[in-house]
Amino acid sequence: MNYILFGDHTRTHLLPFTFIRPIADIRVGIFTIREKWERYLGKKTSSLTQDYLSVKYPLVKEEDNVLVNSSIFPNEKLIAEIKKLKPNQTLVTGETLIAHRIRDKDIDNLDTDLLEAVEPMETKAPLIKLSNLWDIVIQNDQAILDDFALITKGRKSQPLGDHVRVIAPENVFVEEGAVLEMAFINASEGPVYIGKNAHIMDGALLRGPLAVGDHSKIRMGAKIYPGSSIGPYCKVGGEMSHSVIFGYTNKAHDGFLGHSVIGEWCNLGADTNASNLKNNYDEVRLWDYAENSFVNTGLQFCGTFMGDYSKCGINTMFNTGTVVGINAQIFGAGFMRNFIPSFSWGSVAGFSNVDINKAVQVAQRVHARRNLDFGEVEESILRNVYNQSFNYRRL
Repeated sequence: MNYILFGDHTRTHLLPFTFIRPIADIRVGIFTIREKWERYLGKKTSSLTQDYLSVKYPLVKEEDNVLVNSSIFPNEKLIAEIKKLKPNQTLVTGETLIAHRIRDKDIDNLDTDLLEAVEPMETKAPLIKLSNLWDIVIQNDQAILDDFALITKGRKSQPLGDHVRVIAPENVFVEEGAVLEMAFINASEGPVYIGKNAHIMDGALLRGPLAVGDHSKIRMGAKIYPGSSIGPYCKVGGEMSHSVIFGYTNKAHDGFLGHSVIGEWCNLGADTNASNLKNNYDEVRLWDYAENSFVNTGLQFCGTFMGDYSKCGINTMFNTGTVVGINAQIFGAGFMRNFIPSFSWGSVAGFSNVDINKAVQVAQRVHARRNLDFGEVEESILRNVYNQSFNYRRL
């Protein structure tokens, strides 16, 4: 059986992160959603996604395929139901399509929003679904717990070392090559996962549930609170709480990041602070690309959601409930506006357009620092997003 992850209308609600990746490649917990599905299925997946993304994320079709909604997290009961699907049978929850078994020749003409199943089957499995940006934060605690159980099952952690101070060491898992110096870890309220070749420096304070990705570095004296996930190849210092960093991003210095999501290849300057609570304790409103306006999240705590390749200078202050697009360049004193479009350059005083050619050059440099190539495919995606986001820069 061939499994294909598709994105539904949720994709627009999850912008800016889905500008340069399918929904399946959003990180929540230890894994991306794709990595979760592949571990449960025991097979590789491909994506049915937007044309401009399909070169990097190509669709792989076979004679017998199952389309799976990538905004939904897998679990054992759901996997069992999907594997029982017969040809042309659909698994649903209410009006939401979860999975559909389909022949190769029918995929090209598929419209998932109009799909009418011959044999719909209502799921009995518990479901976690991303529907809005803030769901990444809300679901991250549980995702860490579920992913921790999945990745550690039947395995033994590397030793912590006598110089590490730990509460509930049975809830700490350290992968091969990780270096832990004189750190403090409290896993009494949730597990702590330390990825391969990660580096936890002196005086770092870690409290679970927490995930630190492969090759990431937690700097001296950092305070990482529960509900936080740090992807691979990141540098994190200062204070971080209930936040997700996808990967290849630096928040290396002091400053606060709370109830926030930061994409890949971002850099937060020293003493950057992201407010996650309004002075009047009111519910936070957040920019929604699907609604083309601010919407009520129903949350009292809600921070900054920053798209890939965006950067901010030292002492930047983000308002409660801020959405930053792709490749925005932000600097200067004062609280920034709550919606900063992609490829915007500026400060409280005003913004102008980022030169796309310069943006490509910078992306090439930051990739090269990680010994990775920013090639024609990545450049094409970035230029496409530049064109897509043009009208937002006129707001």
